Amino acid sequence: MIMRMSSLFVRTLREDPADAEVPSHRLLVRAGYIRRAAPGMYTWLPLGLKVLRKIEDIIREEMNAIGAQEMLFPALLPREPYEATGRWTEYGDSLFRVKDRKGGDYLLGPTHEEMFTLVVKDLYSSYKDLPLSIYQIQNKYRDEARPRAGVLRGREFVMKDSYSFDIDDAGLDVSYQKHRDAYIRIFDRLGFDYVIVKATSGAMGGSKSEEFLAKASVGEDTYVRCTTCDYAANVEAVQVRAPLPVAYDDAPEAHAEATPGTPTIDTLVDHLNERFPRGDRPWHAGDTLKNVLVVLKHPDGTREPVAIGLPGDREVDQKRLEGQLEPIEVEAFDEADFKNHPALVKGYIGPGVLGEKNESGIRYLVDPRVVEGTRWVTGADVDGSHVLDLVAGRDFTPDGTIEAAEVRDGDPCPNCDEGVLETARGIEMGHIFQLGRKYADALDLKVLDEFGKLVTVTMGSYGIGPSRAVAAIAEGTHDELGLSWPREVAPADVHIVATGKDEHIFAAAERIAHELDAQGIEVLYDDRPKVSPGVKFKDAELIGVPTIVVVGKGLAEGTIEVKDRHSGEREDVPADHVVDRVVRVVRV
Repeated sequence: MIMRMSSLFVRTLREDPADAEVPSHRLLVRAGYIRRAAPGMYTWLPLGLKVLRKIEDIIREEMNAIGAQEMLFPALLPREPYEATGRWTEYGDSLFRVKDRKGGDYLLGPTHEEMFTLVVKDLYSSYKDLPLSIYQIQNKYRDEARPRAGVLRGREFVMKDSYSFDIDDAGLDVSYQKHRDAYIRIFDRLGFDYVIVKATSGAMGGSKSEEFLAKASVGEDTYVRCTTCDYAANVEAVQVRAPLPVAYDDAPEAHAEATPGTPTIDTLVDHLNERFPRGDRPWHAGDTLKNVLVVLKHPDGTREPVAIGLPGDREVDQKRLEGQLEPIEVEAFDEADFKNHPALVKGYIGPGVLGEKNESGIRYLVDPRVVEGTRWVTGADVDGSHVLDLVAGRDFTPDGTIEAAEVRDGDPCPNCDEGVLETARGIEMGHIFQLGRKYADALDLKVLDEFGKLVTVTMGSYGIGPSRAVAAIAEGTHDELGLSWPREVAPADVHIVATGKDEHIFAAAERIAHELDAQGIEVLYDDRPKVSPGVKFKDAELIGVPTIVVVGKGLAEGTIEVKDRHSGEREDVPADHVVDRVVRVVRV
């Protein structure tokens, strides 16, 4: 079926939408692929839906190729399974909760681990039924606090979620690798640059976890890669290589010194270099121990103050911290919290007042670099005073460690001795987990093994966001003129543009469109009779179909222009051969 611009439900725009923050959002709206329905919710127009469906088809093909079977759950789900796993509470405000007319509680599904688990429990009971991989492609719902970037982060989105079920961990390893290989084939076909990184499992639970990130400067995820080895990880998953303990037999006793007017690290370092100069080198911010206070908001609403100790040349990375604690939310420690803990002296807080056994009763977690024997300058819990030569393990003992400090370019690689880390940005496109038995335990999914013994099934979870992929591909392939789709996901194979007013031009374009359509080539034909060539050219470049055929004044000389949208290369092809030429280009 030929799509005709004269009747296609599309309206291109010359101006960017006011709420668009990233290129994909601007261009998908301007080119007539999506329209905003409400904050974080978008209507898929015909062109956009074609791209979305092609992405879904690629995913289906590769999932079916590994033996996974497609099914479909409702989006409106009962409360009880999510209560059994604790996620009715854990999801907090991000869950859309609804009541039916009888007062029963339901939710709009953000993810379907519970439902997949229960349907397998309902139908399977023997090891002979396993391994099993099942999946669905369905709309999901999360009440994002700040929907942004168009379809990259919305309240309603399309997700492919698949789950593997195995009798043991060895089987899970096999299922995980099959899905991983399928994901590599999927993302290779989608046509954008991506990286596979180590990740955390967060609220999903489980052990092994990897993310597939589309490389993009506008990406919300920061990841690191080593300059020497193949190490790559989401910043939330980076584990700092802790230094070895340091001998402190000859370390001087800790001593408090007056340091008036030094509530910040910079003012403290300046004061130290002026009043307490070192003999070997100047004092640096990394010599100080900064203690940052936050409040953890647990899913049940409980608020817990926590102190994080880290070298003074580092900041707490909020996203990294939340990644360690999910589903717990992290909030600022405000003035009311200081009033509730009078032992804390703002700007001069030290380990002496922290820890569950100390006066404040605030749990004290430190960066992995704060190892036994390391010496620090830190707050003395007295206004205008700091402690020098405070030794970890001798003068204070934290309650534990936490990976919360920012990761920076040049940090040593956790995986090798030679490399350093460099940071980059990406868009999360896929996430695969070894869930293990978390959900099977909670929902009592067991089968009989070969010896007739009941064993708990082990699971894997594998997600891809097709709607997010539309935006990610657009981010990675657009140029200054508009969208520029890879052929496998483009809304059409060729965009025919008829220019001028002569009837024979439109007749020739019509003939070419029909001949291409007869050979299975998807055609978008700009047949609008009263639209200027300039507008048609701009629309063709904005819409981004990979091959553009211009039927215009060259026809008088027996040629038709064929343009490659990606490279911009143009070729004048004899009119009698243009169909064959386009077919070869499309099917190369």
